[in-house]
Amino acid sequence: MTKRIRVGLLFGGRSGEHDISIISATSVAKALEPSKYEVVPIFITRAGAWRIGKAGDADLSAVLKHGLAVTPSVNPSGPKFILLDKPAPRSKLTGDVDVIFPVLHGTFGEDGTVQGLFELAGIPCVGAGVLGSSAGMDKDVMKRLFRDAGLPVVPWVLVLRSEWKREPMRVRRLIEKEIGYPLFVKPSNLGSSVGISKVSRARKLAAALDLAAQYDRKILAEKAVNAREIECAVLGNDRPEASVPGEVVPINEFYDYEAKYLKEGSKLVIPAKLSPQQTQRTRELAVRAFQAVDGAGMARVDFLLDRTTGKLFVNEINTIPGFTSISMYPKLWEASGLPYPQLLDRLIELAFERHRETTATRYDYQPAPQ
Repeated sequence: MTKRIRVGLLFGGRSGEHDISIISATSVAKALEPSKYEVVPIFITRAGAWRIGKAGDADLSAVLKHGLAVTPSVNPSGPKFILLDKPAPRSKLTGDVDVIFPVLHGTFGEDGTVQGLFELAGIPCVGAGVLGSSAGMDKDVMKRLFRDAGLPVVPWVLVLRSEWKREPMRVRRLIEKEIGYPLFVKPSNLGSSVGISKVSRARKLAAALDLAAQYDRKILAEKAVNAREIECAVLGNDRPEASVPGEVVPINEFYDYEAKYLKEGSKLVIPAKLSPQQTQRTRELAVRAFQAVDGAGMARVDFLLDRTTGKLFVNEINTIPGFTSISMYPKLWEASGLPYPQLLDRLIELAFERHRETTATRYDYQPAPQ
């Protein structure tokens, strides 16, 4: 019998997207083929404590309540997780995992922090590495990379939380001069539309900035575009491929947290109703955006298609897209001919491929040949 791959399914986390992470991880656990994979559920509480569950248990509710307290190890040659509960023998529960599948959305999960942890530990990890994750998480850095790569982005300005607190009138004047109304205010480092506001008039700007400042020290003010919301999934490492594009038709004015997760009525149109030229353009830009941030494994690239001019803007990239049963990323690949279980197979293959590429790098000094 072929040895099953032990997949450390990492979820929860210290993020405003904690609950969404649990839903996504539940979908992944159910879809991983038991004959191929042994799931090791690893839950991170809102406070940052790590809990590990019984290997092979796809019921994630057990680890939420009864998981053993562990801490991750960065020792490449030792156990990957160390039991904190004493006295407790080292057992199969803390045995090595072959690959980590992070289903962590937002800060302390999608931003390069855990990616760096597992890179130190020498464990293959699904998705982007430290650079791709951190660049993809920070909307300001992301947009700068997109702009420098020649990708179309909407105008934005960066405001620091300290600047807003110290010089509110100067910040307001800057935003109104450079961007104007209507505009969006966003935390630079977060996802699932948490902390985002659409501002149509001056009297609402302060509240929007205050809200965004609760979630990050960096705040973006971005020009609002009357646009269709187009999304495209990317899969691969050095030779990424793009799926067919889809369109989000939100029940609310824009695709905010409520429209995504709490209120029924938003629609996903797959494939999006685009011309062949628009479809090709979307797929090309998605791959270029993925490469601009040094993406790996997976990403969902979101676009704004201006209803008036027809111009396509790259809005953002999500290096750990949603994996719930209604999430766009798996649905786009299913429409492109790659069903959910086979998509997970491919992502795990890509993690091992990336790990082999990384470990081929020399870390000791050798003088140049004479």
